[in-house]
Amino acid sequence: MSDKPELPDHLSGNPRSPHHIAECFEHEIGIRLNGKERNDVEEYCISEGWVKTASPTAKDRYGRPMLVKLKGEVEAFYK
Repeated sequence: MSDKPELPDHLSGNPRSPHHIAECFEHEIGIRLNGKERNDVEEYCISEGWVKTASPTAKDRYGRPMLVKLKGEVEAFYK
């Protein structure tokens, strides 16, 4: 586990985001929201207690999926 960087409080999968840390994505990351593991998380913040997931239907003006914020207890870990 020493070769893996520590997971930050706020991490985004979008490379354009200031919260994107490429080194973290070299390893598989798991996210639990309220004790249930989720595989569709695009961004999370542990201290504020939210995750963002892609909407299945809504798109922004660039054609990318809109993100939906879900609140609860967030836990990030390496698989």
